[in-house]
Amino acid sequence: MTERKRVLVINPNSNETVTDGLRRSLEMFADDADVDCCTLPDGPFGIESDEDIEAVKPLIIDRIERSPEYDAYVIACYSDPALEECRERFDKPVFGMQQSAVETAAGGRRHFGVVALSDVSIRRHLERIAALGFSEQLAGELPLDITVDEAANDPQTLQKVITQGRSLIEEHGAESVVLGCAGMAAHREPAENALGVPIIEPAQAAVKLAIDSEDQ
Repeated sequence: MTERKRVLVINPNSNETVTDGLRRSLEMFADDADVDCCTLPDGPFGIESDEDIEAVKPLIIDRIERSPEYDAYVIACYSDPALEECRERFDKPVFGMQQSAVETAAGGRRHFGVVALSDVSIRRHLERIAALGFSEQLAGELPLDITVDEAANDPQTLQKVITQGRSLIEEHGAESVVLGCAGMAAHREPAENALGVPIIEPAQAAVKLAIDSEDQ
């Protein structure tokens, strides 16, 4: 019998609520692999700036170095901090949420939209999407104007996701919608029920790729 794959999902911020939301959203893989989620206690409470991204890179690298028992790793931040550095440094597969989500959303040449925390986040995301070669399939990206903590804890966030998601579908032509922050993980299913198109939760997309992966 094939040994079960072990996947470590790293939440680079220090907000345990975000990690708890990731754990719940990733329970869907319980029959397929052992998926563990961890928080980086020395990280910022939310990763919302270029400075935050740079600050967590060494923390992510250190966490992977201290976790050799896993078969694959997922960086659970939509900005994909330290992804390229980790892929160069480690032999085992490392997956970023944004790359995984965009590749999943754009499958079959679909046009996709993204709901982001803020306009500042959108600037970073557009640069990354262009680097990945998916700009032509991006229908649009709209901000929710919230923080990472609000994404995970504010009961109004779901309605904001639905409102902006509907705009992406009806006004921009999106055929699927990506949740552009790990803090939105709990909103995938209710948003999909409300909007009627695939809602891509990036950590789920990354973990699926990690489970299916062999080597980088």
